[in-house]
This record gives sequence, structure tokens and C-alpha cells, in this order.
Amino acid sequence: MAIIPQLSLFGWEEIEELGDLERLRLVMEAMPDEKLMQTLEIERKQGRNDYPIRAMWNSILAGIVFQHESIEKLRRELARNGQLRHLCGFQGQVPSSWAYTRFFKKLLHHADLIQAMFDSLVQELRKLLPDFGKHLAIDSKAIPSYARHKTRNRTPDGRRDTEATYGVKTYRGVKEDGTPWEKVVRWFGYKLHLIVDAVYELPVHFSLTPAHVADITEAHRMIDHLEESRPEMLEHAETLAADKAYDDTKLIRRLWDDHQIKPVIDIRNSWKDGEPTRSFTKWENVVYTYKGKSIVSAR
Repeated sequence: MAIIPQLSLFGWEEIEELGDLERLRLVMEAMPDEKLMQTLEIERKQGRNDYPIRAMWNSILAGIVFQHESIEKLRRELARNGQLRHLCGFQGQVPSSWAYTRFFKKLLHHADLIQAMFDSLVQELRKLLPDFGKHLAIDSKAIPSYARHKTRNRTPDGRRDTEATYGVKTYRGVKEDGTPWEKVVRWFGYKLHLIVDAVYELPVHFSLTPAHVADITEAHRMIDHLEESRPEMLEHAETLAADKAYDDTKLIRRLWDDHQIKPVIDIRNSWKDGEPTRSFTKWENVVYTYKGKSIVSAR
């Protein structure tokens, strides 16, 4: 009899060699979702069960594993892939778009259970990986909304996104020839804020906000949440890395003074005159950049 060896934890080479269906099976087995499933099934009671709760949930997990950007792409995959339908638990036809819309609305009513699932997985990682959470990083990502933009009519009707807002991110730098460049990104939707383990590249905490919310504002809220719900994560952490969007004196002092976490945060260029360097008053042949790097020129 052929023996299949047990996969080692975080053996990424082994997992990447698996097929999509096998990777989905691993996710479904590891997901602590039983309480959520039972809650949704109790709510449905004797209602129509054309598309079972567990099959709908498994198909959403499949969309994440297969990296489908929309429900319509997921539905096309389900329609062509009989093995996927069977693994998810569908016995009949593929759920309609409206069925997924209703299911997502139900999930939104149980965000606390989904948060509990996330927290449970983080705790499991801390048990398996003693150094998990020692080196953290924080950043945000733009999440565009595919719904229609806001209008003067503020009443939700299922076609417009009344919670999303407009966000803007500006990226600046200097080319090799010394000329500055600037790129402005605008979108309508949301921001996903993440605190992750910088070594394992796995999330420690997340937050979803409208697109206009500043990164530094949400960073303080996320630290507040960890202080209240999982203070052991902050006690275990040693460093937190971030880009210049998080260059905030209050945050830096808070990390070090309250939790002894070393902030590894890039600093903003606060020089308004655009000068690349400035001279020391004491030494004429020494200049420095806004980051504090000194440059000595030959006299």
C-alpha cells in the first residue's frame, strides 16, 4: 500500500506543489468555523435549502484559495469544475448571484463570529510557533468597490455602496538622475489595514475601514484593540516596521514607552524647501540629509 507522508507545517514547497483542490481541502479542515455554521443553520431552520449553508461557505473559501476576484468568476469555476462542486458540498446547480448576495448579508450579521475564528487561528499559530509575533509590520491596502458610487439618494438599494468613500495615496521618490517623481492613486472603496508577522508573513490583526481613513489613525485603533483583547501579543513583540505613513511621534512613543517595542519606521521629509542636503554650521565641508545621514566632501 502506498503511504502518503504527513505534510510538515509551513512546508511551503510541499503545499505549492499540491493541486488547488487539495489546498482547498487543507483550508477547509483547518478552519474553526463550526460555531458559525451551526448559527447560520439554526437561523435558516425550515427555510429553503437549495444551497446548503456549509456548501456556500466552502465555496467562498474556494474563491479565496483560487484567488477569484469576484463572485461571477467563482460561479464560472463552479460551473465548469464538477470536482470543486462536490468538494464544496453542492449536489445540484451552481448558486445564483442573488444567493451569494443574501449569504454575504447573513455573514455581515455575524462579524463577531468571524473575528473569533481569526483570533482562534492566531492563537493556534502562537502555540505552534513560539517566535510568532516577535517581529511585526503594519501597512494598508486599497480595496476598490465594484458597486456604484454614492449619489444624493442615501437610501441603500443593493446597487450602490453607501459605506465606501474615496481614498487617495501619493507616492513620491527621486529618480537616478536626481529628478523627483510623484504618483497619485485614487479609488472608491475601502482600506484593509493589517498587522502581520514580518517573518512568517501571516496576519496578527486586521481592520477594514472606508478608504478615506488615515493609516496612522487606524494604527492607533488597532493598537487599542490589541491592548484590550490580546495584550500578550504586544508583550511578546520586539519590533514593528512601517513606512513613512506611520511616522507619528505619538505612535513611536507609545510603542516604546508602553510596550518596549522598537519602532522601525521610515521618516517623512519635512523640509519644505526641497533641498536634498543642508550644511552644518560648525563644519563647512559636512552636509546632512533629512534622514540624518551625514556626507563629508573633500576640501
